[in-house]
Amino acid sequence: MVSSRAPAPASGAPGPSSRSRRRLVRQRTVRRAAPAVPPPAAGPRRVRRESRRRRRQRPQPVAVWSGSGVELANSALGAGSFLVGLMFFAGFVHSSVYYGYFHLESSAIGFDTVELALRSVRLVTFPVLITLAVAVVLPRLHELLPLLGVPAYLTRRVRRAGRAVARAYLAFVAAGIGLMLAWRTIQSFAWAAPLLVACGLVLGQTSAAAPAVARPRRMWDRALPVAGAALFLMWVVALSAGQLGRQDAERDAERLVERVAVLVHSTKPLSITGPSGLVIEDLGEGLYYRYRYSGLRLLVERDHRYYLLPLGWNHDTDPTYVIDDDETIRIELRPGTQPRR
Repeated sequence: MVSSRAPAPASGAPGPSSRSRRRLVRQRTVRRAAPAVPPPAAGPRRVRRESRRRRRQRPQPVAVWSGSGVELANSALGAGSFLVGLMFFAGFVHSSVYYGYFHLESSAIGFDTVELALRSVRLVTFPVLITLAVAVVLPRLHELLPLLGVPAYLTRRVRRAGRAVARAYLAFVAAGIGLMLAWRTIQSFAWAAPLLVACGLVLGQTSAAAPAVARPRRMWDRALPVAGAALFLMWVVALSAGQLGRQDAERDAERLVERVAVLVHSTKPLSITGPSGLVIEDLGEGLYYRYRYSGLRLLVERDHRYYLLPLGWNHDTDPTYVIDDDETIRIELRPGTQPRR
């Protein structure tokens, strides 16, 4: 029978000591039976970092509208009604200021709602259109940038910047109030003060401006700021429309000669006098319309009533003539003097 043990060392050869043998046995045991050491547990900061990395890599769906069709219809109806109301209000303010410059009341002239709405289109200038476009695009800019191929890190920076602006809504309100305190010195851009307050109130209602842990909002918590923003926005429209109406009236008064020329023929003398631009002629007893008045320009006509201005009209001293077209009056309209091109 053959044994599998190693041969014992000769009696004369020096063998390993007992301490060395125990050390070798211990090393073999550790190498063979060493348990696997588990990796260190990840800390909370590392867990949050990994979850953020996964969310960034996961494609985010673009939600166009999360509510029902009824909510969408109500929102569209409310926004449309407010916009139409703003148009009527802007047209009324513009007409009142414009015709008030010529000593007339727009309500006495008798404009209807359609004419007032059309006059509000005068406020739709190129800067206003650009501002409206930016206001519509900015809330969805972080969703639009990936579609345009903008890198993800730039999109994240834009989103962080938008949140920072929204959280600074109180600064907008404070800036608007500060401009109101200096009201006399900002008349050329007075509309900026209520506009800043309205923007601040609207930004304060966004989800980006809300704190991470917020108490549930009641209806009045949201309704009051929105109503206040609407009032300040109407103030902005009133200031802008009034300023534009004044500018239009002053420009038309300077270019009065270019407006439609009016010849007034009358059977009886009219009690009107004016600057040197008004010419009064007596054509003789043989004519039915004996008296002729020229040097007049048409401001507006409503229901056979003509509102006329004489050439050389001055806002501070000269009147506006109101002529009713009846059987004793004949009105002739002619082109005004056009500037040379």
